[in-house]
Amino acid sequence: MLKDKKDIDLKFDPNLMKKAKTGIDLQNELKNSAIWTAVLSIMFLFFSFRSDSISESFIALPFFIISYYLFFSVGKDEVASWFRKLIGKNLLKVIIFPIFLFLIYIIYIILNHANSVNGAFILIPYLILFPVLMFLVKRKETNRITWIDFAALIIYLLPATLIDFEPKGNLPYNGNGFDSLYRILLIIGAVYSFMIISDLSDIGFSPRFSMKSLFTSVLVWFAFYSFVFIVGYGVGFIRISGHELAGKALISSIVFTLIATFLHTGVFEELFFRGLLQNMLSKRITQGGSWKTFWIWGLAILVPLAIVVGYTLKGKMQWFPAFMTLSIFAATWFIEKAGRAGAGVYTALAITSIIFGLVHYHSHAIIYIGFACLAGWAYGYTYIRTKNIFCSAIVHALVNCSDLIFGLKFMM
Repeated sequence: MLKDKKDIDLKFDPNLMKKAKTGIDLQNELKNSAIWTAVLSIMFLFFSFRSDSISESFIALPFFIISYYLFFSVGKDEVASWFRKLIGKNLLKVIIFPIFLFLIYIIYIILNHANSVNGAFILIPYLILFPVLMFLVKRKETNRITWIDFAALIIYLLPATLIDFEPKGNLPYNGNGFDSLYRILLIIGAVYSFMIISDLSDIGFSPRFSMKSLFTSVLVWFAFYSFVFIVGYGVGFIRISGHELAGKALISSIVFTLIATFLHTGVFEELFFRGLLQNMLSKRITQGGSWKTFWIWGLAILVPLAIVVGYTLKGKMQWFPAFMTLSIFAATWFIEKAGRAGAGVYTALAITSIIFGLVHYHSHAIIYIGFACLAGWAYGYTYIRTKNIFCSAIVHALVNCSDLIFGLKFMM
């Protein structure tokens, strides 16, 4: 009887039960990733077969499936925990995954008979491996947000956005740009480095949606774009031009553009600006214990910068970027004083929003830059409310495609 009781106790061992539950959760999340990948692959084939080479589409398909399966999997908490346990602190195990990502890119380029040593190609393995190695050093020191985290983000982000990498590995290779393998692998590499190796929590890189989060995304988009249209139309920045296409052709164009923008621009920028920069700033402010210090320094640095941005461009309303910067910081002050969220959450949002807007200097459109600052607030607010990059990326895609949806034209 005692032996039987021990057997029963073993069967209900809490540790064994916890491991079993973790295993089931991991399997369910991987199945969920497979479903997302399958749906996206069907869309990829549908749009590719209509306009691109069928042979190139079939060459691209396995790379599309592998990269997007990793894309939908690596940012999930269950997968990240499994990864951390698997690699531990073993350097060889840590760098195997980044090397695997690089090999995927190389093989795809070779299969398409492209020259893989063109342009800034040599920087790609650097981008994938460098932050991993930086965070390996940091893991031995502290788990707090330090200058190393921000330095790694800047060093990773600047080359990725400022340098024109070739070949990009478009999917299909000579297609009309459903997405590029280079950009997908950069996203996966960033999530692996910051979330798994650096152990940065709350990135929210998981395709989980609820009716509430979707409603929040649509509501934020509607509120933001209503303001943009009223102000933009009033100052002559926006004109109603109508649609060049109609019927099924218009619907198909809108759907394709929304999906491509969501994947190519929305997720990429939301990961770096909201999931990483805003997230790390918020944590750093909390560690510092005083949101006012960061608010003052943010205001002191970004207002003069916004003035420089506005007055070095030709056009009307050169004061607009600085005005939007001051407005956002003023609103942040009252929100922080009211204690609407954790101390520093909205200060981090304000700083990130203005940086996001000002980096659109390349558009050479003063009003557009001011609106981009406010757009950064809209995306960051969605991220705060939903804790999910994919939701803020939905708002981002809707905003970027609103001119196509409503038949508008920006007078840049």
